[in-house]
Parts: sequence; C-alpha cells; structure tokens
Amino acid sequence: MGQDQADGVEVEVAVIGAGQAGLSAAYYLQRRGLAAGSGFVVLDANEGPGGAWRHRWDSLTLGSVHGIHDLPRSPLGTPNPREPASSVVTRYYGDYETEFGLHVQRPVRVHRVSPAGKGRLRLETSGGSWRARAVINATGTWDKPHWPSYPGRENFGGTQLHTHDFSSAADFAGRRVLVVGGGTSAVQFLLQLHDAGARTIWSTRRPPDFTRTPFDADWGRDVERQVSERTRAGLPPLSVVAATKLPLTAAYQQGIDDGVLVSRGPLSRITADGAVFADGSTAEADVILWATGFRASLDHLAPLHLREPGGGIRMDGPRVQKLPQLFLVGYGESSSTLGATRAGRAAATAALELLGTG
Repeated sequence: MGQDQADGVEVEVAVIGAGQAGLSAAYYLQRRGLAAGSGFVVLDANEGPGGAWRHRWDSLTLGSVHGIHDLPRSPLGTPNPREPASSVVTRYYGDYETEFGLHVQRPVRVHRVSPAGKGRLRLETSGGSWRARAVINATGTWDKPHWPSYPGRENFGGTQLHTHDFSSAADFAGRRVLVVGGGTSAVQFLLQLHDAGARTIWSTRRPPDFTRTPFDADWGRDVERQVSERTRAGLPPLSVVAATKLPLTAAYQQGIDDGVLVSRGPLSRITADGAVFADGSTAEADVILWATGFRASLDHLAPLHLREPGGGIRMDGPRVQKLPQLFLVGYGESSSTLGATRAGRAAATAALELLGTG
C-alpha cells in the first residue's frame, strides 16, 4: 500500500463492499497476484461480515431462501435449513475472510468516488481517502429500500414500514396488515403474518405471476440474459420478480388455496385508516408493509455522472462503458446470488487486464 498522502492511500484496486460479489472479486484479485491490504483493499460499511444477509430478519431461515451460492474454493456445505439465513451467511463469510486473509476494512463507508487524475479514482470514506487505478463496486441494494409514492400515504394513521425494517411477524398478531408488493418477499411475509395471527390484505400492481419453472442454472442464465439486455442498452435493471416470476411451491399453492396469496389488485390511494384499490374497493388497515424492493446503492458514484438518458448505467459485462476502470458487481445481471460469484471473478479478471497484470 502506498504512503498515506494528502490525496489518499495508493492501491491498485479498491473493492467497495464485502458481500458475495465483493468477496469473490477479492479472492480472484489475490489469486492472480495482488496482495490484500497493499495491492488491493476491501472496504465494507458493515460492523461485521455477512453483507446484506446480516440484516435479514430471524424468521428468514436458510430453507426458505432461493439459495445461497458458494464462494470460490469454499463450499457452504449443508447447514441446518431451520437456522436463520443471517446467522449462516455471517458465519460463512466471516470464516471465508479469515481463511483467505482478505483483510476487510470495516466499518468504512464510501461517501464519494470521483476522478483523481492520471487514470485514478479517489474514494472519500469514513475512514480516510484512497486512490485506485481500478474500482470494483459491490455495494448491492440493501441501503436503498424503495418507498413508492401514492396519494395520501403521508396521511395514514397507522404504522408504515419497509421490509428493510421488518423484524418479526409476531409483532403484528391480531392486526390488519396491508402488504404491498409482488415479489417473493411479499409472499413470504404474507404467509408468516397469517400464521402469526395477523389479518392480511395483499396489493400488487399486476396479477401475481407464479411459475412452475425450476429455479436451476438454466433458469438463472435466462434471467441474467434478460437483465443484461437492458443494462447494455443503458436502461435500469428489471425488478427481481419481473425477471424471475414467483416459484409455485407447495407452500405458495396452499396459500393461494387458503385465500392468503390472492391479490386485491393495484392501489389507487392511501387513506387515514387504510387504502382504496384501483377497482374502487376499500380496505381498513392498521399497518402497511411496503415489500416494494430495493434500488442499486450507487449514490457515492454520482460525481462520475454514469447515468444514461434511459436512467440506467450502460454496462459491458461488469465494466461501465463510460468509465473503463470502474466495474459494477451486484448490479443488473449480477444482482442475484447466482450471478454474483461469477461477476466478482469477471470484474477481478478485467481489472487485472486493465492494470496489465491479467
């Protein structure tokens, strides 16, 4: 690592984020000859390992998630499916950082990335400043929960929360809960809330799109292709459910049969004590749970002016077309756990080629 200077510590590559994609990138940088802490640095805003997974609610068990894919050269194995996914992944990622000596620096939040001259980028952070020849951004989406705008939302007299802030379904026993959103998380929350004794109402913008297509490698590649077509054109990535649909599991089918997983349709507006739907019907609610997803956490890249007129960032694989020394993993086609490890490798390989050491 270069000497601490007024304009920042010098490194070859800076990796922002230590989730699945960031750890994968770090592993391949090290494997190809860069030393952790001197050739490259990994900066993570969390207090400990686990990435976004460390923040997930305890009721999200390993057996209820679509899958947690292996990090390079370190298979996850077969943990107890009833264990909270947050615990499993935090332990797995922490052991991985130690095993491969990745020396993740945390908690370090990157506030701003900007040009630094001579082909470098400057990272201004809560822990000082770095200058890097290449930056691999792996910040994911957890820090950017999406709150949609609806007329009257500010007048609702009950409780509003986003899935980002959910802790336990038991907190809502006996209460009327309006769940807004058409993704897997909305479906899982509806079932949990119903089982915990809440009275649930479901609102989706479109009819729920269930599929019997197996969520295997072929499915994953097709999803990545759909998303990649948009990011190559400079358009914002699709929402997860728009690309994947909802798997029609036995539990979900039972929820449909029981009337729990039946949408009332899109919202028209929020009232002081509930909501009005597009068909003119109404429902009273004590709680609105916004299961409306997340957006890419990229505010720190704003000084680089990456956005295209279509609202997205034009990508070529993990590389940003406007700025060849910047790579985004966990964005677009690599935002799923299926693609993140592979994207980390691709970004590390491309960064090393840029440096002339690939």
